[in-house]
Amino acid sequence: MKKVFHFEAPRDRYLCDATILWCFDNRFELGFHKFLKRIGVVHADPIKIAGGAKCMASPELESEREFVLEQIRKSMRLHGTKRVILMVHSDCGAYGGLAGGFHGDSRAEAIHHEQELRQAAAYLSEAIPGLQLEGDFVDFEGIWDVEITSDARESQEEQIA
Repeated sequence: MKKVFHFEAPRDRYLCDATILWCFDNRFELGFHKFLKRIGVVHADPIKIAGGAKCMASPELESEREFVLEQIRKSMRLHGTKRVILMVHSDCGAYGGLAGGFHGDSRAEAIHHEQELRQAAAYLSEAIPGLQLEGDFVDFEGIWDVEITSDARESQEEQIA
């Protein structure tokens, strides 16, 4: 084996400020890192998959949901995670993109993603009670907080009624 790059990393274990369930779309990477810094997340356990929080709200396969749940549980066990930030973004290919999935209607897209974040939070709060959950929708102009009540299931039931 040949060393190709040198760096020094801290050897100490860390406590995780948040596990972030986020999409791997690189267009938002700079804003994503600035946002984490602004909200005080220094040590994050990122889970980056196509669609981000979509896998909790409306997975294509149930196995996707189970895999991500296990990753969150590992973050809790290994790094003391208590906070999970659920994120989705505009023009996400996993949702068919803005043009394909929402016919270019950014308002309809935002409303849909807000509902998805609430569904994801409801599922996650039932699967792993006691987590501090946050939801954010990201578009090309900023990051929008989606209010997720402490009882996310109650919020989902209110939407249905």
